[in-house]
Amino acid sequence: MIEESGRVVAVEGDFAWIESERKSTCGGCAVRSGCGTSAIAKVLGQKRTHLRVVNRIHAGVGDDVVVGISESGLVRGSLAVYAAPLAGLFAGALAGNFVAGGSELVTVAGALAGFAGALLWLKRFSHATETDAAFQPVVLRVHIPLADGRRVGIQDSF
Repeated sequence: MIEESGRVVAVEGDFAWIESERKSTCGGCAVRSGCGTSAIAKVLGQKRTHLRVVNRIHAGVGDDVVVGISESGLVRGSLAVYAAPLAGLFAGALAGNFVAGGSELVTVAGALAGFAGALLWLKRFSHATETDAAFQPVVLRVHIPLADGRRVGIQDSF
């Protein structure tokens, strides 16, 4: 489970809107002083991101929470988003080249048709996974501050 902390900013039924701060991993890197990515992260600064998550433990507005998503869901979703359009593009180009016998115009048209077909498949895939628990981020824990400064976590029953 990949975890990120945030704060609940709104609740809508079984879902919560979480605000988290986008962080760069540059702080733990030994070469951060000479790295271009570190310089870009400093210029762009920390951005706040809003994310809709499943709220099974009924966290309330203002609660500090830990949100998680399964590694397999993240990998499968990323693979679909990145690999499907590329596969469609190449398959369409190969099919266009095979049909036209080397004509560039038909090859390019085939590539564009394959890309468009992959995007249509990706749209259906996206709708199909909207309700799949493996692809949904969930609130895992609510952190409740105690009077002495410590924090107690209330966990979901995973």
